[in-house]
Amino acid sequence: MTAPFTLEHEQWVPASLDDVFAFFADAGNLELLTPEWLRFQILTPQPIAMAAGTLIDYRLHWHGIPMRWRTEITAWQPPHHSEDIQLQGPYKLWHHTHGFQSLDGGTLISDCVHYSLPFGILGRVAHVFSVRRNVERIFEFREQKVRELFGGNTSQSRRP
Repeated sequence: MTAPFTLEHEQWVPASLDDVFAFFADAGNLELLTPEWLRFQILTPQPIAMAAGTLIDYRLHWHGIPMRWRTEITAWQPPHHSEDIQLQGPYKLWHHTHGFQSLDGGTLISDCVHYSLPFGILGRVAHVFSVRRNVERIFEFREQKVRELFGGNTSQSRRP
């Protein structure tokens, strides 16, 4: 298996840790944080009780191609940490770690996504020409929405 790609992102918001985590703990808010061009829809009946082992099903359109995505919450430690992995979807690997930390009178939100694509060299080429930028755009959109909801303007994305 080839080494996965990584996207890291941090965003500080002037809101309490409890309020920020509560927002992210509501799976229904994921639709709000996802760009319209993905036509993202949660299929699992809501409200969803979040805990390690929770399965969540979605439908989305990736470059116009409809597909399903299933994730499993693999770690759930309110209000500081959660993780999810893709069980079914467009990636060979998708492991998303979410962190929340009280900092400077607000909350630092951190994300680390390790992902890889199927199809070997073709997947790597797709990453260079399209997928990497699409993943970045998703997090840029999310950052903007979080800023609209909670304020703040400090963010940083890193791709080691």
